[in-house]
Amino acid sequence: MQGYARYQKAVAELDADFDVCLPTNVAEHLPSVDLVICSVDAARAASLSDLEKALQTVEGIAVLLVVDPDALKVLRLPTHVAADFVLPSSPDEELVVRMRHLLWPGEEVSSSDFITFGSMAINLSTYQVIVDGQPVDFTYLEYALLAFLVTHPSHAYSRDALLSRVWGFDYYGGSRTVDVHVRRVRAKLGNELASHLRTVRGVGYMWE
Repeated sequence: MQGYARYQKAVAELDADFDVCLPTNVAEHLPSVDLVICSVDAARAASLSDLEKALQTVEGIAVLLVVDPDALKVLRLPTHVAADFVLPSSPDEELVVRMRHLLWPGEEVSSSDFITFGSMAINLSTYQVIVDGQPVDFTYLEYALLAFLVTHPSHAYSRDALLSRVWGFDYYGGSRTVDVHVRRVRAKLGNELASHLRTVRGVGYMWE
């Protein structure tokens, strides 16, 4: 899995053992860990029953799925074990939040679960965006784009960079996809917040 060091860094502050694997070889990593991190592409996303069966043999283990964007439409999370998912592009802050909630699901919501900017709050543990006290209905990729830019402010990213960081390393769609999602995010945020999602002429987009 790409970015193994990211997961090591994210879990370093948590007193837990983890391993990274594919859904097809998860049994090899049990029962010596508390958290399993699995890479899931479109071919694997539709059938995770073997993964779930393997995890059910060990009490108390959780799984975090790192899901390619093109697999989101067919993804069905395991229902009999603690499970959650992120995109490969999810910020480090979100990785820590999701790992912590999987390992200690009864833990109270922490201030680190939230990113606030003016009248907007982004809840990293629920993928929810609140504006003026009201939830805003974002698709997952709209949310992922917004969360990425807000957690990396004052830096201009090209459309290709955003495709790589938000949609994933293997995404081959055109850069117009970014423009469409930026337009939708701006419309949902409202004029005041949307003004912070700037177009940088000749480069791409930035949040400031």
